[in-house]
Amino acid sequence: MQVYHLKYELLILLLVSWNCMPSKAKAQERHKPTIGIITGKEQDSLFAKHGYPFREEGVGNTFSPRRVSEQDFLKNVDRVLGSQCKVLSANSFFHGYIKLVGPDRNEALALGYADTVFRRCHEAGLKIVVLGSGDARRIPDGYDHALARDEFISLVKKMAVLAGKHRITIAMENLNRGETNLGNSLEEVVGMVKEVGSRHFRATADIYHMLREHESASSIDRAGKLLVHCHIAENKDRARPGKNGEDFRTYFQAMKRVHYRGLIMMECGWTNMADEATPALVYLQGQLDEVYQ
Repeated sequence: MQVYHLKYELLILLLVSWNCMPSKAKAQERHKPTIGIITGKEQDSLFAKHGYPFREEGVGNTFSPRRVSEQDFLKNVDRVLGSQCKVLSANSFFHGYIKLVGPDRNEALALGYADTVFRRCHEAGLKIVVLGSGDARRIPDGYDHALARDEFISLVKKMAVLAGKHRITIAMENLNRGETNLGNSLEEVVGMVKEVGSRHFRATADIYHMLREHESASSIDRAGKLLVHCHIAENKDRARPGKNGEDFRTYFQAMKRVHYRGLIMMECGWTNMADEATPALVYLQGQLDEVYQ
C-alpha cells in the first residue's frame, strides 16, 4: 500500500510540474528528438539501467534469413519485443556478398532477402531498416559510376514496394569514403531518395560520417522531411559523445529547423560501457536540450 501511495504522489507531482511548464516549453519537449543506442541484446539491461529508452540492433544475427532460421527468429521476436530498451530500428541491412550494384549484382537475391528482413522486422515491431551496407553498395573499380547509380535506384524502387507491404521505412545512410563510394554525403543520399520517390525510402543522417566528410549541417536543412533517422558519434576515433568534447549543436540546430522528431542513435566505440554510458547520454542530452530550449 505504501508503494502504491508513493507512485500516486509521484504521478501527481509530475502532472503538476507539467501543468506549470510554459506551453512553448511543453511543445519543445514533445517535439525534441530522443537519444538511443546501437548495441546488441547483451547490453540491453545495461543501457536501460543508464536511462536509454531505445536500442537499435543489427539485421545479421536477429533478422537475416541467411543466418537465422525461422524457428530461431521466433525466439528473437519474443526477445526483441521484451527488450528493456525498445527496439524500433535495425542497421547493417545487407551482407557484403549481396551486391546491389556492379557486374555481380543479383536483383532476385537482394529482393528476396529484403522481403524476408522486412517481414521479420515488422513482426518484431520495428519501423525503420537503415541501409548502410557499404560493401554491398560499393561500386567496383573501373565500373561506370553513373550506371551503378542507375542500377541502385532501380533496385531500391522495387525494394521500397516490399518495404511498404510490410509497413517498414528504408532509411539510407550516408557513409564516408573509407567505407564505400556511393552515397558519401547526406546531400547525395537525399538526391537518391528524391529520385526513388517513395515514402518508404527516406534518409538517415549519420553525423559521424558528415564530420568525416566535412559536410555542413546545411545538408540537414535541405533534407527536411525526408530525414527520418540519425546516427551519431564523435569524429575522432568514432568515440562516444563527450570523450573528446565534440560540439554537435550546429547539427542539432538544423534538426530543430526542419522539425526532426525521430531518434538520434549513438553508434560509437567504448572503453568501458558501464562507466561511460551515463556520461555519454548526459553530454549529448545537454547539447540537445540547450538547442531546443
